[in-house]
Amino acid sequence: MNVQGKTVCFLGDSITEGCGASATEKCFVSLFAAAHPATRVHNYGIGGTRIADQKVPMELKYEFPFYTRVEQMADKADLICVFGGTNDFGHGDAPMGTWGDKTPETFYGALYTLSEKLLQRYSNAKIVFFTPLHRSGETTPTKRADGMWTLADYVETVRKNAEYFSFPVLDLWKVSGMLPVTAEEREKFMPDGLHPNDAGYEKLFAIVNSFIETL
Repeated sequence: MNVQGKTVCFLGDSITEGCGASATEKCFVSLFAAAHPATRVHNYGIGGTRIADQKVPMELKYEFPFYTRVEQMADKADLICVFGGTNDFGHGDAPMGTWGDKTPETFYGALYTLSEKLLQRYSNAKIVFFTPLHRSGETTPTKRADGMWTLADYVETVRKNAEYFSFPVLDLWKVSGMLPVTAEEREKFMPDGLHPNDAGYEKLFAIVNSFIETL
C-alpha cells in the first residue's frame, strides 16, 4: 500500500503510545510518520488500555477500551492499524468468552464490537490487526471467570477475529524477533519485559512498515 498523501491511524495501548522509548520521536508510530512525511499519521495509543471492558475500575486513564475511542478518531482514514491485547492478558478482568460473543464484556465480544464499529465508521479504509508481542510472564496463565488463559490464547483470539472479518494480520507473535523471556533479547530490545526500548521500536517500525507496504 502506498501511503503517500493518505491518512493512517494507529489504535493501541502503551506500546503504540511509545512507552519505553527515550523520546516520543523514537516510538514506532513516530518513526513511521518520519519515514512518510507526506502521510497524515495519527497515534491513538493510550497506555494501560484494553480491548475489552473492565469490571473492577482502575485508574481513570485506563478506562477507555478500544471500541469506545473509535468515534474520537479522524473522520476519514485510509488505513487503520489496531494493536492490543497484551493488557487484557496482563491486568484485565474480562472473561475470554467464546466465539460468537458480540458484547464488549468478553475479549471475543470486544474484538467483534471493535471490528464492527471500525467497519461502520471506515467502510472504505483498509483495517488491519497486529497480534501482541511476546512479553515476560506470558506462559503463566491468568485466571478469569471462564478459565485460565495464557497470552498465546489472546494472540489466537486476535487472529481468529481478524480472519472472520477478512482483516489482514501482522503476526508480531511470530515475526517480531523479540523474545524477552531470554535475558539477551530482553536486555537488547525490552528491558522491562514488555515495552520496547529505542532498538526495539526501530525493529518494530521496520516490521510494521514492510507489512503495510504489502497491503
